[in-house]
Amino acid sequence: MTASLLVSIVPHDEGERVSAILKKAGAMGGTILMGRGTAENAFLLLLGIGDTSKDIVFTLVETEKKHDLLTALKTQAMNFKAHYGICFAMDAQRDFLSFSNSSQTTEKTQMEEKTHKLITAILNKGFADDAMAAARKAGAGGGTIIHARGTAKEEDVSFLGITLVPEKEMLMILVENGKAQAVLDSIRTLPCLAEPGSGIVYCMDVDSFTGLGRTQEGK
Repeated sequence: MTASLLVSIVPHDEGERVSAILKKAGAMGGTILMGRGTAENAFLLLLGIGDTSKDIVFTLVETEKKHDLLTALKTQAMNFKAHYGICFAMDAQRDFLSFSNSSQTTEKTQMEEKTHKLITAILNKGFADDAMAAARKAGAGGGTIIHARGTAKEEDVSFLGITLVPEKEMLMILVENGKAQAVLDSIRTLPCLAEPGSGIVYCMDVDSFTGLGRTQEGK
């Protein structure tokens, strides 16, 4: 049994509408977070993710339903403004869920071409913009910053030798496969990440990347 995590990044207060579209198409529900975009103007024209408030919608779905759900969302989004947002998918484990059996989906999922990667950096508060600047120098177009908090306890400081900073920022950057390593390396060289425990960065494959909203011709 396989599952996919759909991630939609859309304007603030539009997350509920996206979630409703996906639920109507067969999804069970989703989780909405609030963040802000960091894209430069050129990337903004392409993806509609500028330096503005965003809703990030996470929806866990059966892999066999993924393409139908994405098609439904993209079709409905054609009625919205141009460059409304983006959506992509990632593989997920779902052993804890009790969906209907789907033994025929694993091979299809493995064969899908992975054209993009999602780079995620979790940093102490105030450093996400520095990480984004480093990523841009390596070819990234833009990202989304989510405010978060750590879960370390007071006693973890002496045990792990880390500086306890509860407030965190999570930076999500979607890049083409060919640029991912350069972006990762650029972020790793930041002075703010020189101290142990000051942050982590990791990379995951994504598929089914698509832009949402009217095309230029549909304006």
